[in-house]
Amino acid sequence: MKDGLLTDRQREVLRYRKQGLTQQQIADIINTSKANVCTIEKSAMENIRRAKETLEFLYTLDAIHLCTIPAGTDLFDVPGMIFAEAEKNAIKVQYDTISLINRLRETRPQSCKARCICDDIEIYITDAGELYFG
Repeated sequence: MKDGLLTDRQREVLRYRKQGLTQQQIADIINTSKANVCTIEKSAMENIRRAKETLEFLYTLDAIHLCTIPAGTDLFDVPGMIFAEAEKNAIKVQYDTISLINRLRETRPQSCKARCICDDIEIYITDAGELYFG
């Protein structure tokens, strides 16, 4: 491992997976077993998850907790909730409605199914109006 949290082998496996190769195809290319490729990929994804959590913590150090979006909320109701809470704190949100919805979907894809929020989502905001989703 040179820089970052991924080993060279993990990077290699993720690059092949990004290209659409199966675990068996990758195993054949790098001369290992499919089970080993599965383990490498799983470890890489865990390292990425932990890195994201660390960055989320870092970003929220300069932010205040704005609100919690409860599971079951319609995705299209979220911007209004965020804008209302930000207004109470006299902070202008940096995003318009569509940008906010897109950012939420990109940042927390596992929490958005169609128009439904599936998990509680903590919303943080900086004085500059930047949002973070915990």
